[in-house]
Amino acid sequence: MRLPSPTLCLLPFLFLTLLQRPTFASIKPYVVYFGGHSHGPKPSSLDANLAKDSHYEFLGSFLGSREFAEDAIFYSYTRHINGFAATLEDEVAAEIAKHPRVVSVFLNQGRKQHTTHSWSFLGLEKDGVVPSSSIWKKARFGEDTIIGNLDTGVWPESESFSDEGLGPIPSKWNGTCQNGHDPGFHCNRKLIGARYFNKGYASIVGHLNSSFDTPRDEDGHGSHTLSTAGGSFVAGASVFYMGNGTAKGGSPKARVAAYKVCYPPVDGEECFDADILAAFDAAISDGVDVLSVSLGGNPTAFFNDSVAIGSFHAVKHGIVVICSAGNSGPVDGTVSNVAPWEITVGASTMDREFPSYVVLGNKISIKGESLSAKALPRNKFFPLMSAADARATNASVENALLCKDGSLDPEKAKGKILVCLRGINARVDKGQQAALAGAVGMVLANNKDAGNEILADPHVLPVSHINYTSGVAIFKYINSTEYPVAYITHPVTRIGTKPAPVVAAFSSKGPNTVTPEILKPDITAPGVSVIAAFTKAQGPTNQDFDTRRVLFNSISGTSMSCPHVSGIVGLLKTLHPTWSPASIKSAIMTTGESICKLSELWFIPYSFKSRKFILDLDCSYLIPLSSVFPELHSDGTR
Repeated sequence: MRLPSPTLCLLPFLFLTLLQRPTFASIKPYVVYFGGHSHGPKPSSLDANLAKDSHYEFLGSFLGSREFAEDAIFYSYTRHINGFAATLEDEVAAEIAKHPRVVSVFLNQGRKQHTTHSWSFLGLEKDGVVPSSSIWKKARFGEDTIIGNLDTGVWPESESFSDEGLGPIPSKWNGTCQNGHDPGFHCNRKLIGARYFNKGYASIVGHLNSSFDTPRDEDGHGSHTLSTAGGSFVAGASVFYMGNGTAKGGSPKARVAAYKVCYPPVDGEECFDADILAAFDAAISDGVDVLSVSLGGNPTAFFNDSVAIGSFHAVKHGIVVICSAGNSGPVDGTVSNVAPWEITVGASTMDREFPSYVVLGNKISIKGESLSAKALPRNKFFPLMSAADARATNASVENALLCKDGSLDPEKAKGKILVCLRGINARVDKGQQAALAGAVGMVLANNKDAGNEILADPHVLPVSHINYTSGVAIFKYINSTEYPVAYITHPVTRIGTKPAPVVAAFSSKGPNTVTPEILKPDITAPGVSVIAAFTKAQGPTNQDFDTRRVLFNSISGTSMSCPHVSGIVGLLKTLHPTWSPASIKSAIMTTGESICKLSELWFIPYSFKSRKFILDLDCSYLIPLSSVFPELHSDGTR
């Protein structure tokens, strides 16, 4: 009898093996949120261990064993926020969400960061002198209030974090200086604490090397925001000798703590939910009085929003939480961080600018702004050219006009002042591309969407940033002149410009898309060309090509306006230590000056309780239509 072939004998075995082999479903990092803990406001190590055990047991009941749960969980929130972060299959996450103990389950998603004279502009000092009526003196400069900051960390060597003249660390402080693998990182009596949280980031990008295990600020954003809120007095602060003055935070004698939750961007996202929740949980236990949060994402339901959840637990413990509104304006409904227990801050201008003029060959002078360190020869005209006319052979006209990488022909651009259009790529990168192509200067002209918003940036060549109307005028001059020429004046510092304040075009606007009946943002503060401390790990443009280093930098964004309010909150906490977060929020909102303008650009109709109103998207006021347009009845009809 013939024996069956070995191959035929193996087929049933292989078939069974394939049936038994597990299929690998999609595994993603999730946050599972239970609400609060049953233990008291000051949990012991036993309480924390019991909470962690309960998380392992809970997840183990879904995964089949406690061991699987321990492998999956990378954060267990055991202090004040009750929950955990774990890598889970989508189907498991969906099953967990059905459990009656669970409040919410959401993906560990990313969020973005939202960045001297400002305190004088706000009236806390005048001509460098602090009047006796200033809240600075009344509140002892925020003495011993503790301000925490969730951001990119801190550059501890900055003079803004010097502890000169400060007494012992307040006894209420329970935090630590977690320097990880950075032995050169030190705290002091000013910078009393620092922590880093990167497991949520690692769950997205993969294994991190030891260089990530430090609260040191490699970006500059966190040092800037923390020093704006609570930085010490530093004389002679400037950016390339412009804006010279004494840098200081809103609460210069406060103690500060850094919570690093933001890292190099992944698909544009820098700060991840799991890390943000861990930082909130730690900061509450550490004993901060104020938390400044200059980051955010798209508006989402509060139970799926790490900032909303974290700030809710912080406010429960008497901590005031201040958040940036976002930089997605002037589009309607873009405001983020909209929970009612947060103070949400938009950005506005102050009365300081850095004018740089474009003088055309027809003697017309056009005002722009810049912080360029380099200058053109005084009163020397150079050929003026649209960047589109300097197009490289293989580049599109659109890319050349935007001064994108590789779009400019050096033979055409050399020795010229190029006019580049704002949009798509970074403003400072356009200047770098112009410089690489041999241009001697650049005029950065706004597109129609950017309108009148101009920003002073530390460009690498002489630049003037002009508004849309001025840009149209310059292109018209180029197209109507046989030999167009121009020169760019070196920027100077000018104080007392009017009108000010004006809401920045980039500042995100309402209405609140999560809970429309709660108006957001709550208030605005200086957020344009704010000078504050910076890192030495980056150049002032945060671009790889920039090898310059500065002690202070000028940045714009609601990230910069947020810590202004955090500094004011620090003063109020010193002056009125028993006031609740709601009382402090009320005091700030009801005493701030209105900068609202009755312009169709900033108002939309809004119905509430059968009456029609105009909703002021900048200042969050409800104004009856009949008070703006007297010909209308209270119901909005003519």
